[in-house]
Amino acid sequence: MSVLEGSWQHKYITANGVRLHYVTQGNGPLMVMLHGFPEFWYSWRHQIPEFARNFKVVALDLRGYNDSEKPKNQSAYVMDEFVRDVEGLIKGLGYEKCILVGHDWGGAIAWNFAYSHPQMVERLIVLNLPHPAKFAEGLRTPQQLLRSWYMFFFQLPGIPEFLIQSLDYQLIETAFQGMAVNKSAFTQADINAYKDAAAKRGALTAMLNYYRNIFQQRIVNQNWGVLSVPTLMIWGENDTALGKELTYGTQAYVKDLQIKYIPNCSHWVQQEQPQLVNQYIREFLGEN
Repeated sequence: MSVLEGSWQHKYITANGVRLHYVTQGNGPLMVMLHGFPEFWYSWRHQIPEFARNFKVVALDLRGYNDSEKPKNQSAYVMDEFVRDVEGLIKGLGYEKCILVGHDWGGAIAWNFAYSHPQMVERLIVLNLPHPAKFAEGLRTPQQLLRSWYMFFFQLPGIPEFLIQSLDYQLIETAFQGMAVNKSAFTQADINAYKDAAAKRGALTAMLNYYRNIFQQRIVNQNWGVLSVPTLMIWGENDTALGKELTYGTQAYVKDLQIKYIPNCSHWVQQEQPQLVNQYIREFLGEN
């Protein structure tokens, strides 16, 4: 059986004019999970059945990724559109609000969505992606600029696509296995699933377009207020792309904040330490 098949169901929804693929399991209040780069819904494979016991879990393929529609224009990959995608998803599923979970780019979208639509977010859970104000602050330091070198490399036209595709998408394997502290967290079948998703026609450029618009958007140049949504941050301490120091001072921007640090764990926190991540989320939600 393919690793992509499990106790969940594969479905599609048109939200904000874009056909989005997602997997879902369970019934009850809505829990939406947003993945990062270079991933897809599969990043939440350890969380979907766990939380389906109490929630209707929906793990989305972000626009441009895997089986979701891939608009061709680079201008389609901006934060306002990502936020509208999530709004359309929640309403299209017949809900008014959700528990919103995001990692990496999904975390950036989750932060922005919670600011734009706080009434639609019952609780916010962000994994290894700092508050946007702290990220913008970090990009003014040599230390984080060095960590974020890939963001600048991705601005180049064509070259990143060529290099990522070469040697059977070896750079994707390196991204997971190279960064992971616990290498056994990713089987070859897992790695192949990520390679296959990136290899779908139009996906790689779409995925990179998220970065190619990053400096033209409010992600790094907005004035942020204090968020009232109860928020949990989970942080793998051995993240080579985003320094732990980016979490310091988040309390100034979030009224009700909890932070859980996980030592000996990389950027891929929910895949590398799924049991601990699931435990922290359960505790935050008051689930036993």
